[in-house]
Amino acid sequence: MPLEQALERLLALADQAPLEGTERVALADADGRVLAQALVSTLDLPPWSNSAMDGYALRLADWAGEPLVVSQRIQAGQAPLPLAAGTCARIFTGAPVPAGADCVEMQENAEVLSDGRVRFTERLSLNQNIRPQGQETRIGEQVLPAGTRLGPIELGLAASLGHATLEVVRKPRVAVLSTGDELVDPGQPLGPGQIYNSNRRLLVSWLQRLGCEVIDAGILPDDLAKTRARLAELGQADLILSTGGVSVGEADFLGVALREEGELALWKLAIKPGKPLTFGHFRGTAVIGLPGNPASTLVTFALLARPYLLRRLGVADVAPLAIEVPVAFTWGKPGNRREYLRGRLENGRAVIYPNQSSGVLRSAAWAEGLVEVLEGRTLAEGDRVRFIPLSELLR
Repeated sequence: MPLEQALERLLALADQAPLEGTERVALADADGRVLAQALVSTLDLPPWSNSAMDGYALRLADWAGEPLVVSQRIQAGQAPLPLAAGTCARIFTGAPVPAGADCVEMQENAEVLSDGRVRFTERLSLNQNIRPQGQETRIGEQVLPAGTRLGPIELGLAASLGHATLEVVRKPRVAVLSTGDELVDPGQPLGPGQIYNSNRRLLVSWLQRLGCEVIDAGILPDDLAKTRARLAELGQADLILSTGGVSVGEADFLGVALREEGELALWKLAIKPGKPLTFGHFRGTAVIGLPGNPASTLVTFALLARPYLLRRLGVADVAPLAIEVPVAFTWGKPGNRREYLRGRLENGRAVIYPNQSSGVLRSAAWAEGLVEVLEGRTLAEGDRVRFIPLSELLR
């Protein structure tokens, strides 16, 4: 199945199963969470007109070019008196503009005379250097819609509006399951034919960045009965995310279990790396089976599982930012599957890691992003491709 079609199907299934339940959390605990309710302004921001400069506030109609007496000094955090007619006020950045003033001149364009009066050396205009009340937002205005993923900027905005807590979607419960007799946890001795399990650590860390509650379901041996039993134990999860066991080998039992006790909605992708991918339900619980090779796990989680999870959280725009860049390499072997090469940018041009094997995770550690090569395409130096930064995918 082409990537776009598979993603469209996954997102449609996610829309049918939005996460239910919210919680109210402090701003300090809201980073990475998703707004369950729109953020509405409870005040005008700024709450009063204020000065954008250190300088002098005056009423433009009172000034005909002559020096003005300074009638008051206004610092940020102070409540000013109304401006006396025919005078100016010394004012500082962020301080409220006094009633009656309609102009602020920066101090660089003002000359303080020996008698304390101030002469303005440049032409003045109405409302210059004044930030009007409600310039940013008005009471009752929606500032952030529900479904917004909260980061430092959004949390700062919420704080500026006086919100100490926010209503967010509850954390998705994701069970991470690794399959394969060959897998061993780091720190344990390796037996003949065994390898350390890297995918679980990759996925657990990634899911936690996405704000998920992770259930570590361990390593599952290549056994159909044990596969069924373990899947049944994980029915409290919102999603079971497995690696391995989804290809067409004799020991790939996940697809068999889904066909026998659930449903299989997605099977095999026209991408490389990552062709073997499964989506279905086991006794009503959503299951995504990722391929076992590390680079394949990374690519399929980034391009399919991640947007699926975000959509279930209520996030509307789940597509990562991609930029178009020229390549600094040649690609002379057109394929019938879309390829995602691990690459980086050097002098604004994409270069790729020499070994693009799906089993080489080091290629992703070296890379800064994924270079997309469309089906049936060759590349010459200077041709342009889409580049998806890993920084977009890992957040």
